[in-house]
Amino acid sequence: MERESFNSRIGFLLVSAGCAIGIGNVWRFPYICGEYGGGLFVLIYLLFLLIMGVPVLTMELSVGRASKKSAYKAFKMLEPAGSKWHIHGMTSIIGNYLLMMFYTVVSGWMLDYFFKFVRGDFQPGMTTEQTGAVFGSVLADPVEMVFWMLLEVIVCFIILRAGVQGGLEKITKIMMAALLVLITALGINSIFLPGGMEGLRFLLVPSLDGVHQHGWWTVISAAMNQAFFTLSVGMGSMEIFGSYIDKTHSLPGESVRIAALDTVVALMAGFIIFPACFAYGLKPDAGPSLLFITLPNVFMDMTAGVLWGALFFLFMTFASFSTVLAVCENIISFCMDTFNWSRNKAALINGALIGILSIPCALGFNVWEKLTIIGNRGVLDTEDFLVSNLILPIGSLIFLLFCVTRYGWGFDKYFEEVNAGDGMKLPKWTKPYLQYILPIMLLVIIVQGLIQ
Repeated sequence: MERESFNSRIGFLLVSAGCAIGIGNVWRFPYICGEYGGGLFVLIYLLFLLIMGVPVLTMELSVGRASKKSAYKAFKMLEPAGSKWHIHGMTSIIGNYLLMMFYTVVSGWMLDYFFKFVRGDFQPGMTTEQTGAVFGSVLADPVEMVFWMLLEVIVCFIILRAGVQGGLEKITKIMMAALLVLITALGINSIFLPGGMEGLRFLLVPSLDGVHQHGWWTVISAAMNQAFFTLSVGMGSMEIFGSYIDKTHSLPGESVRIAALDTVVALMAGFIIFPACFAYGLKPDAGPSLLFITLPNVFMDMTAGVLWGALFFLFMTFASFSTVLAVCENIISFCMDTFNWSRNKAALINGALIGILSIPCALGFNVWEKLTIIGNRGVLDTEDFLVSNLILPIGSLIFLLFCVTRYGWGFDKYFEEVNAGDGMKLPKWTKPYLQYILPIMLLVIIVQGLIQ
């Protein structure tokens, strides 16, 4: 079967960035940034994004481009004879399924809220208790939770059945263009709110307030974690897009461009949320309640608040759904490579499978709300813990060791692949850093995640 490919370089960049851009950018980044000091946190975050996130991203893309296979077959093809690196290929695909088992539910909330604003469920003058009650009613209704999740899954696999160029790339280009227009309009609206510039200064001007409150190590480790997780590396979600591209352009340059798009969206989300919250005397460090309780309440106090609220959750829908599309493409590609299924068969079977596997998460807030699994966590938190604290960081460490040690693919082969093509090159002097320092940084993230 001939390997599919992207129709254009911009398609590859937008789809790859769409995989990275998700709820972590537009929800977690603002409230983590708000909690740990604003501008100084942003600077530390950008540093770690460059020295930690981007190198691991080049490794996933290199493995994909060199093999032209999904992660499991890629490791089998590139690993030394008799080694077992391909086991991680299977673990990574399990991580993709686990991620979709809760991510489709949360993405469904975004679409649900968009329609709630359009229908007029939110009205000017609503109190925080009233907006909170709306979210509570969503979580308490198993039919509503399952409906929006299944709608996302069905639309996703209908798109992916059309192929890489005709489905994934075509729709992601449209969606990402709309996302950038929406986020720009929302950001401009927030900046010009009375008092909004104060929020912008908080985001962009470094301050030691977060350090004084939490200490240097806490701020640095929080920035390190956010920089690492924002690119969605470690479980082959990015590797698959490397398998769809040629050697025209070098991978360090492509990785920096993907990280830059990802960062622009995260910062623009801050442009929306910080000025809006500061304008209304709030601080965006409220975690989950920020998105579904605090912000709807803020929008209802604005002129044309229903419009801005609807546009915000449409933007959130695009941001989260781009990740759903990208990760499910990895799942489909794995089944096509491993079982020799047609794209149509892989899409139908996995659409049904993910729809069924996601139901426990949707029911974990109502019918099964008393069910706890790992560490007294509910269904969603358990699935999130397995992906975020285990599969992503450990998977990234495995990709790293595979690419830079003689026991795996090896640094020389990785170095040749990553630098093939025009553009930015990875310097040879980075070898000691990649072999000795970066693994220690990833181990710190793994240990922190398990302790927390």
